[in-house]
Amino acid sequence: MRINFDDTKVEDCRTVLVKEKAVNYKTDRFSSPAPVTELLNSVASLNVMGEEHCYMLALNNKGRLIGLFFISKGTVNMTCLNPREVFMRALLVGASSIVLCHNHPSGDPGPSRQDKEMTKRFKEAGELLGIPVVDHIIIGGRGYYSFMENGLL
Repeated sequence: MRINFDDTKVEDCRTVLVKEKAVNYKTDRFSSPAPVTELLNSVASLNVMGEEHCYMLALNNKGRLIGLFFISKGTVNMTCLNPREVFMRALLVGASSIVLCHNHPSGDPGPSRQDKEMTKRFKEAGELLGIPVVDHIIIGGRGYYSFMENGLL
């Protein structure tokens, strides 16, 4: 399957979707955290980045990937995320649900207090918009932490 890395730009005072690049990948189904982690480690090297990076996977109603978005790059221990920026992209591609994913350069995938608060905010925003956040995955070194698997989503 061909995976599109999408982004947005402003054209004539409107935000529009643009395709940045595309890569071939073996599957388009990401219904559990392990394949999401494998994808982002494979195509974005998330497990070895020295700063926090955040990505959003946009899924259709069958759980198939319809867009992969780079959302933000932060520092060694934080990155800024805003629901508006994430859900604007989800709406532009017609996502039925999304998966958030970021890394912890320390190698410890355990969520911080800020990660838990942010996930709660995104969950509430997704419920309001009808675009549920089905998981938030933190990648650290060789492991990951899934909010869905741990009952927090």
